[in-house]
Amino acid sequence: MSHNYCILKSLNLKDENIIFDQNYITYEDVKGVNSLVYHAKLTYIPHHCEKCGCIYSNHNQFEKHGFKTSLITLPKVSNMNAYLKLRKQRILCHECGSTFTLRTNIVEPNCYISNNTKLAIALEASDIISECDIAKRFNTSHSTVNRIINSYYEIHHPHRHKLPECLCFDEFKSVKSCDGAMSFIYCDAQTGEIIDIVEDRRLKNLITYFQRFSRETRLNVKVIVIDMYKPYISLIKSVFPNAKILIDRFHIIQLISRALNKTRIKIMNNDPKNYNKLKNYWKLLLKNCTDLDILHYRHYRCFREMLCEEDVVNYLLELNKELKDTYELYQDLLNCIKNNDSERFNFIIDNIQTEYPNISSYMKIAIKSIKANYEYIINSLKYNYTNGVLEGINNKIKVIKRIAFGYRSFYHFKVRILIVHKLSKLIKHKKPGLSRSA
Repeated sequence: MSHNYCILKSLNLKDENIIFDQNYITYEDVKGVNSLVYHAKLTYIPHHCEKCGCIYSNHNQFEKHGFKTSLITLPKVSNMNAYLKLRKQRILCHECGSTFTLRTNIVEPNCYISNNTKLAIALEASDIISECDIAKRFNTSHSTVNRIINSYYEIHHPHRHKLPECLCFDEFKSVKSCDGAMSFIYCDAQTGEIIDIVEDRRLKNLITYFQRFSRETRLNVKVIVIDMYKPYISLIKSVFPNAKILIDRFHIIQLISRALNKTRIKIMNNDPKNYNKLKNYWKLLLKNCTDLDILHYRHYRCFREMLCEEDVVNYLLELNKELKDTYELYQDLLNCIKNNDSERFNFIIDNIQTEYPNISSYMKIAIKSIKANYEYIINSLKYNYTNGVLEGINNKIKVIKRIAFGYRSFYHFKVRILIVHKLSKLIKHKKPGLSRSA
């Protein structure tokens, strides 16, 4: 087995017309970095002239005319920068008098980055890693990585005549150049697969966007899960008339938990004696009462005796009637949401003034918001759809943006998000064929 065959296999090169020198590898300083440089030449009998297209029937129609040397970037070898110093045979055509250089499938014409390197960069883009790190890893520039990503992946377009029956709507912090600062994202509520990302989440632009879908497709949508952003409700009523609106349960719980927490902070600031106790054990107040530990007693800071979690909560509630009523309302609503108990939820909302007369002003504002979206909240208790999957996607988007230290272009940011979520597929680039004689 020749050394030429072994080198081609180890470097994953498919062109058998490349012949490596006897002393095929050297250590050289390339761009100030000690690198591995492989030395080889490319030569074969061409089938036709690249300039005039004349098909060669005999060797008298052309002659060899020296070499052109190219330094081609390869993927790293043993964590060292690797290059192929390839001497490409030049041919003089006797028919047209012009010269041309033989081609190889390891690199595109007029390019000095190997196809293997480009493919490795494109595959690396599917991981959550910054493009600057990819550029350093493959010994290229950031602009090269950007260009390869855009050229190796197909543009994602949602099907204009197909939408899932259940959708999730949400938004995320976008690039500075984006109008409205926030971008809109929606996905399939059942599979969690992203359908598309829209640059602007404002109502006018979203209506224009969704009207691109056929009316029959929009009428087929049955359920849409949203947060409490009012323009989404107007959007759904005008564009998806058959869809039932669901307020995501997480946002309902977040609304009432923030109201309880603000109540605790207000009481804490007005009670210097119990300030530390109200400050240190805020998590126990937000915890579901059924999950409080009543069996294990231990020492709590700010308390002299051994207590369990339930004892600590009871002590804090006895400090203030307003805090106690707000806490009890919070726990009742929390259990209704957890158990999908729409009847109990309806009873609580209708009888708040008699059942919980001393709730805080913060909780009253939260209840007002619940009443304004009451129909949609009841729907969320009847169906098992949530925005949990989309919230997880948004968290992943934040990681992509943070690792890259932000993006300037919304288009490129969107492409990267879709690549990471496996929605943009690699384009099968056709490698240039070799011109060989029969």
